[in-house]
Amino acid sequence: MYLGLDLGTSGLRAVLVDADGALVASSECAWPVSHPAPGWSEQDPADWIAGCQSAIAKLKQDAPHALATLRGIGLSGQMHGATLLDASDEVLRPCILWNDTRSHAEAAALDATPGVRDLSGNIVFPGFTAPKLLWVETHEPEVFGKTAKVLLPKDYLRLWLTGEHVSDMSDAAGTSWLDVAKRDWSDALLATGHMGRDQMPALVEGSESSGQLRAELAADWGILGPVAVAGGGGDNAAAACGVGCFREGHGFVSLGTSGVLLAAKDRFAPAPETAVHSFCHAVPETWYQMGVILAATDCLNWLSKTLSESPATLAGKLPDTITGPAQTLFLPYLSGERTPHNDADIRGAFVGLDIGSDQQNLTQSVMEGVSFALRDSLEALKSTGTDLQSVLAIGGGTQSRFWLESLATILGLPLDLPAKGEFGAALGAARLAMAACGARIHDIMTPPDVAETIDPRTDLQAAYDDSYARYRALYPSIKAALT
Repeated sequence: MYLGLDLGTSGLRAVLVDADGALVASSECAWPVSHPAPGWSEQDPADWIAGCQSAIAKLKQDAPHALATLRGIGLSGQMHGATLLDASDEVLRPCILWNDTRSHAEAAALDATPGVRDLSGNIVFPGFTAPKLLWVETHEPEVFGKTAKVLLPKDYLRLWLTGEHVSDMSDAAGTSWLDVAKRDWSDALLATGHMGRDQMPALVEGSESSGQLRAELAADWGILGPVAVAGGGGDNAAAACGVGCFREGHGFVSLGTSGVLLAAKDRFAPAPETAVHSFCHAVPETWYQMGVILAATDCLNWLSKTLSESPATLAGKLPDTITGPAQTLFLPYLSGERTPHNDADIRGAFVGLDIGSDQQNLTQSVMEGVSFALRDSLEALKSTGTDLQSVLAIGGGTQSRFWLESLATILGLPLDLPAKGEFGAALGAARLAMAACGARIHDIMTPPDVAETIDPRTDLQAAYDDSYARYRALYPSIKAALT
């Protein structure tokens, strides 16, 4: 058996699969996110350990005999989080998460430093790890002085599992401390961020072993033999492993809390001026590019809270088939934006509200606004030479047929829907565990069966292109109104 653990922003998903990759058992747990000040987003790492213990206890209850034969664990996790440890591995402060924008000034200063983009291959976004440490140095100097190690969220979980300070290339690529081309920490980037190599974890490829499960945990879980813990991957790289996306030309779009349009690359092809992310993949000698929007289904969740209706109820008020774009436009910048704007200060807006605007109209506008933002990411990817002919569609937002047809038409790309079954980051983590135990990557990281393809509505494409042009023109005006 092989275990995939996906440590997300809102909780952890654990999947237990057999040697064929078939799901045997799964469990989930949830945890809170704290927002103690505007733009801040934090989490207590103790919640991750407690949540993992709870998830494993559920697996042990549901499938004790299967869990007993566990041979490998793979880890996936939310990227960019700064978990600061002292010399005794005690947590010094709550983890500063990926969607925390407090370090925007530090990010801008790092990004303007000569050589930083050249080595890291990326803009230094406020959500990345390096500017967070500069913020801590300025505002919490006592904590900064005690910081002996900085771990990404899944790697703190690994520390509990194995006792080892280790990360993988794909997650480390989002810190602004990694030479992404060489797949190693950069002493120059670390020095620019006032950090040292001794404060970094060791690095392995995501498909390599990073250590062994601690004996006391194995005994507590009822496991009979040694268990390797794979390097794993950042959540998007692990999701790509889960859907078999690691060859040039393969891509997926994710309608999750955030929105992602990812394309696998067989070479390092950075284009930081586009605000496209260029990261190491979780498998050797492979990279990926992606456009990221900070709020996708989170926009629908916000509308749900505002209107006191569940997201499913709001989505259910829309038909399955689109008839054309809404007159109301929604800019989904509720937490700032990454691709293509790299703007922590921009905020969302409805434009064109009418006295007749109702829940259905607002929901349609939100879904279209998110889709337009993903079109921005597609255009940014195209500008780097990336060519996608179709993409796999994953994430909670794919439950809405209306949203899928809107997105396919706005992107001008067919969307392949995977057949029912386990896929995504938790399965990708389990596949990386299989690879760390000797399985061949090309044998196990296969794409899911396609249940259906949603084609763009060519009869409506011109109307949506016009609406997208209106959407694009609004950013400068909204920016000016906020400054």
